[in-house]
Amino acid sequence: MSKIDELAGRFEAERPRLLALAYRTTGSVADAEDAVQEAWLRLDRTTEQIHDLPAWLTRVVARLCLDRLGSAARRRETYVGQWLPEPVVRPYETAGTDPLDVVVRHDDARFGALVVLDRLTPQQRVAFVLHDVFDLPFDEIGEVLGISAEAARQHASRGRRAAAAAPEPVPDAEHEDAVGRFVEALLSGDLETVVATLHPDAVAIGDAGGTTGTALNAITGPEKVARFYLGLLVRFGEEAMDVYVPVRVNGQLGLWLPGLEGPDARSSSPSRVAGFTVRDGLVVATYDLANPAKLTGVRLEDA
Repeated sequence: MSKIDELAGRFEAERPRLLALAYRTTGSVADAEDAVQEAWLRLDRTTEQIHDLPAWLTRVVARLCLDRLGSAARRRETYVGQWLPEPVVRPYETAGTDPLDVVVRHDDARFGALVVLDRLTPQQRVAFVLHDVFDLPFDEIGEVLGISAEAARQHASRGRRAAAAAPEPVPDAEHEDAVGRFVEALLSGDLETVVATLHPDAVAIGDAGGTTGTALNAITGPEKVARFYLGLLVRFGEEAMDVYVPVRVNGQLGLWLPGLEGPDARSSSPSRVAGFTVRDGLVVATYDLANPAKLTGVRLEDA
């Protein structure tokens, strides 16, 4: 085996871990995959002596992700509507074979948790993920961020306090039961039936980036959320619910809607993803993702 083949083999062994790091850090499948690929290119070109390859790759990927977080922050300043992370969407029944399946295997990669991480500053997010998820010491985190170890510790601490607001993950069976009852209630068309499936703190967040119709602002309260979804059902027609495909959104039950062609623009819809968070056996958050740029993590080829 040649030296380059050996190096490539060692890198591929690290790829799932690096993807998990990059996705948690950026909340973007596209940015995560780009950062990991760029890390390989840098490894292939480097002339330095690397004594600890996993640690070297971790630092490189983390720095690349920090740069991408800065770019994302600038994009958000002019973004139309709400900003959500990019979902990882996989077939509901198929055993995981894509590297992204490893990325969302754990509770801290659930979609609701990533929504909370998106509220952190880039330095807080990198410090928190590197320390609390990947156990990097603060002196190395400080090196990645270009700050002292103590400053890195403070960033991680602030990130940890903010991340504590993330919803507690529920077992898959409880999640699926709550989402199933919500979907069945929508099909009934009855407002009170839908409201009964929603948590008192229910919120609906849409992200289309101005490309198609969704809620520009977060909708709060079970009755308002129910009216919003029943309104969408009227707009797109009941047949929309017939083509929804059950999928796994960041590891738990969600829905995939292929593009709909209606008689006019108002009744047509591009492809979109619906994700959910459940609390106390009720749907507490719904996420309507319809910006095509945010759907690079939809991988349903083996569905």
